[in-house]
Amino acid sequence: MNPYVLAILLSSLGLGTSLTFASSHWLLAWLGLEIDTLAFIPLMAQHLHPRAVEACTKYFLSQASAPPIIMFASTTNPWITGVWHMINTSIPVATTTIIFASALTIGLAAIHFSMAEAFQGLDPLTGLVLSTSQNLPPLALNILTAQAISPMLQTGLGVTSTLVGGQGGLNQSQLWKMLAYSSIAHMGSMIIILMYAPLLTLVALGTYIFATSAAFLTLKTSSATKFNVLTMSWCKSPTLTATSAVLLLSLGCLPPMTRFLPNRLMLQELAKRSLPITPTIMGLAALLSLYFWLRLWYAMTLTICPYTTDSMAPSRTPTTQSTLPLPLSTEIPQGLLPMTPAILMLTT
Repeated sequence: MNPYVLAILLSSLGLGTSLTFASSHWLLAWLGLEIDTLAFIPLMAQHLHPRAVEACTKYFLSQASAPPIIMFASTTNPWITGVWHMINTSIPVATTTIIFASALTIGLAAIHFSMAEAFQGLDPLTGLVLSTSQNLPPLALNILTAQAISPMLQTGLGVTSTLVGGQGGLNQSQLWKMLAYSSIAHMGSMIIILMYAPLLTLVALGTYIFATSAAFLTLKTSSATKFNVLTMSWCKSPTLTATSAVLLLSLGCLPPMTRFLPNRLMLQELAKRSLPITPTIMGLAALLSLYFWLRLWYAMTLTICPYTTDSMAPSRTPTTQSTLPLPLSTEIPQGLLPMTPAILMLTT
């Protein structure tokens, strides 16, 4: 892609996200979502590959309906109350429509069907943007309207997403689809806790962004797209394989990794609210996600036989990929758990 066109598209992505963050008017929030979506579609189709075109088409058909739905909800509220400000949204029809539109944008269950297929046809950097940056504007809208949204509806969407995300990755051999279902599960847990502790949602979002960034950058460096490719990655880069294995445990929220921190705090917060069933289901769903990451971890680390022909190191050529962001994004998901007291002070 032309560097000038790429710069314009990336600037438009930042503009759309910033406009949604900074807006208190529904019309500006809708405009930011439209700019963000229209700038991301060309990034998905920049590689002229049938899978990329298919992923772009499916993503466009699903995401093109979300901003109009939000516009419909935002016009319903001033039509009844005469107020365009987002913090004054109190009409049940408008708030219910907004949560379903944001669920469609994030890819929550049961409106998640296009998310895994969209991930499948993308390159690693575009998939990283889809799983991180594209989720920020709808989450911002949910935070601004959290007090008016029905807790039962939002909890139902979140619990369903954690279960679907954990179960959907069990029988996958494609790494992109595993990351897609992991994203669905993590976003579901954030949606649940958003109503009770918005600052804790930001902590969970920050650790999720670092862990997902490290996963995508690792797969980009190793050029792995399938399950069986990672099983032979140790002979190409043993150090990268070892850190990747630990990173997978962090994505599965296994202690003492960083991603265990927000998961534990969210379960504790829900238990304090006298909601025993919701954290129980979330904990069981987290075990499903941990299982398919442990399956991949086992294939990477414990199935190596040094005496077979397949395990011989292939010829190594110097890589031209930039690996500078990889060490930082890998270390943060692995070693922030000792900072739990400081993070607890920020969230209380």
